[in-house]
Amino acid sequence: MGGSSLVAKYQGLSSDHLEQLREDDIKQMANRDTVAVLLPGAFYTLRDETVPPIDLLRKHQVAMAVSTDSNPGTSPVTSLLLMMNMACTLFNLTPEEALAGTTRNSAKALGMSHKGQINAGMDADLLVWDIERPADLSYLVGSNPLQKVMINGQWTSANSKRGESLDLR
Repeated sequence: MGGSSLVAKYQGLSSDHLEQLREDDIKQMANRDTVAVLLPGAFYTLRDETVPPIDLLRKHQVAMAVSTDSNPGTSPVTSLLLMMNMACTLFNLTPEEALAGTTRNSAKALGMSHKGQINAGMDADLLVWDIERPADLSYLVGSNPLQKVMINGQWTSANSKRGESLDLR
């Protein structure tokens, strides 16, 4: 039994480092609604050559989250936008999958399914981006098109300190 099967068996919310994932593990994850956390920064830094089985995750409808796994040893990366790009270029995620992976699926992996979506009754902070289309978040490497942030219903500028409000009059 693989590690991800054990995580699913004991009702873990998510499983990381999935390069060696087998289809049996994926079936267990699907049955238990365990989120697959993709870590393209670690994959790149470690020069791994085995890509997580994205097609099997799709086939079994396992939610995929995308994370930095930021740490000094195996993933010295802090840019979630770069991870979205790498998830698309290294793992062949679609930009839509990468965006879902950094929003609702990441929230689900953390046991916070009430966040990460824009729906009535949902608790969601918002970001306003200077982009033409959502896919630009995955493709514009090295830029940060963030303009505004809403936290707990209060607008702030992208560069303001937490808690500072933005006058939008």
